[in-house]
Amino acid sequence: MQRSISHKKPLEVIVYILLFVLYSSLSTIYPYLPPLFAVLFLLFTRALEKQEVLNVLIVSLCLVVFEANNGYFLFSSILYFYIVYKLIMPKILQNFSCSECIKIFYVLFAYVGFYLFLLLLSNVFLLPRPELSYYIVYYIVIEFFLVSLI
Repeated sequence: MQRSISHKKPLEVIVYILLFVLYSSLSTIYPYLPPLFAVLFLLFTRALEKQEVLNVLIVSLCLVVFEANNGYFLFSSILYFYIVYKLIMPKILQNFSCSECIKIFYVLFAYVGFYLFLLLLSNVFLLPRPELSYYIVYYIVIEFFLVSLI
């Protein structure tokens, strides 16, 4: 059986996942490379809005790789993104019409909100507090420009 040339979607998905795993590994070695967390948040919310199950699973897999590389709780970022998507982002979208302002909120909720979420989880389960690095400000600035391009 031969594969149709026009049906390359699964191959592209595998290539994107492998590239993200490689980039995520490099970003843990070189801290000046942003981890693309806000970009994943934007892709996650867009996949949920369009109800594309395959894209939600792909981004979720990338988030699990992100969590494993950074030592976060398993599925904590997926749970956080879903909570923000369902509870907070509808209010932001309702109150702001400026698309750049909304993209700033995507980036801020991705980094600052996730830190606060991890802080809450660590207090509830009596685990060590997550550390906050000065690289976060650098990541927020760089990823705001990346999210603006998407």
